[in-house]
Amino acid sequence: MTGEIALGGIYVPTLLLLALVALLLAWVVTRLIGALGLYRFLAYRAAVDLSIFILILGGLALLVPTLGIRL
Repeated sequence: MTGEIALGGIYVPTLLLLALVALLLAWVVTRLIGALGLYRFLAYRAAVDLSIFILILGGLALLVPTLGIRL
């Protein structure tokens, strides 16, 4: 996963695009965890939120080339 994507003549790193998608997905997951009340079982909410973001970003970075999506 190397390279950049041209959006309107501006080159954007692929990792930045994946990070934005991961941020959106992490927001959805954390809202779901909050709605289900699962945060009461966790000691450090900020650490869990960061871990969820990192896991989703890593998963996207591994999954995108496997699916054949060229970014």
